[in-house]
Amino acid sequence: MFEDDDEDEIGIDPRELPIFKKGREIYDLVYQICELIPDDNDHLAFVKSEMLSDARLLTVKVAGAEAGGLYDIRMEAAAIIRKAAHDLKLQNHSLEMFGFEHVEYFMIVRDLIEEYRLLFIDWVASFDKWNYITDRWGLFNPPGVGPFDHDPDDDIPFNGFDEE
Repeated sequence: MFEDDDEDEIGIDPRELPIFKKGREIYDLVYQICELIPDDNDHLAFVKSEMLSDARLLTVKVAGAEAGGLYDIRMEAAAIIRKAAHDLKLQNHSLEMFGFEHVEYFMIVRDLIEEYRLLFIDWVASFDKWNYITDRWGLFNPPGVGPFDHDPDDDIPFNGFDEE
């Protein structure tokens, strides 16, 4: 009887989402490319670190957004993902500038990021715009909600732990 209710509250496993799977594919490829980066070049070592960090965010933030559920939390994760994907896409320039000899492999990463971008658009469109807490900073509110709007939750009386 209660097993179905538990499933509804847990939701979908983020690892089953196409965007998560594509993010994992990107991370695996970036990791393989990073294995080709020589350790004796400090500039390339820094680029390697940045690439791995950005690639990790493509899955970690999807999982966090799925666990959070609230629109503003999900949109914040989406913004971080977008920045990480954009930064990752441009790393081939840094690799080339600092003398990495296998830059051509990075074009595969760029193609995968384009596939990820299309999945990202669908994923963000699936966010529940009615499941939100007003973002008083005004950055991650659903359409039509402003940072100075009255929050209906403020009208709910709260007695804390007072006895009635």
